[in-house]
Amino acid sequence: MFRTPHTLFRALAIAEVISWTLLITGLVLRATTGWALGVTIGGGIHGFIFLSYGATAILVALNNRWRVGPTVAALVSAVIPYATIPAEIWLQRTGRLAGAWRLEQTDDPRDGRWYDRLMRWFLRRPWVLGALIALAVVALFAALLIIGPPGGRD
Repeated sequence: MFRTPHTLFRALAIAEVISWTLLITGLVLRATTGWALGVTIGGGIHGFIFLSYGATAILVALNNRWRVGPTVAALVSAVIPYATIPAEIWLQRTGRLAGAWRLEQTDDPRDGRWYDRLMRWFLRRPWVLGALIALAVVALFAALLIIGPPGGRD
């Protein structure tokens, strides 16, 4: 399904755009009709996908050896409504999404870092990696729900 870093990144970039639409729709519904549940639903979905996109951006950045600038740009694009699509297009055009998952060590000296070995181990076991990332996102999402929404509770 996600045979390359690009296909995974693109899927989450599109999902982030859809989740922004749900959140904005919920905000409009609350402002026009007083239906606050729309924000709760849209905001919850958006929050979960936002965290998933961030985890994906970091995974792809590590796999494709991005520098700090492109990594930060990819992460910040999730904060700006609909910016993940232009970010994905830019990353693709500049070749930062090209290539496959790095499953084997190469002669590149950067492949010897401890986190590269760990990442390759997980990439060879995508179900384990997916479950671990999902668990981390769910735990962070639950912690943020307990803390409360941005701006505090009414």
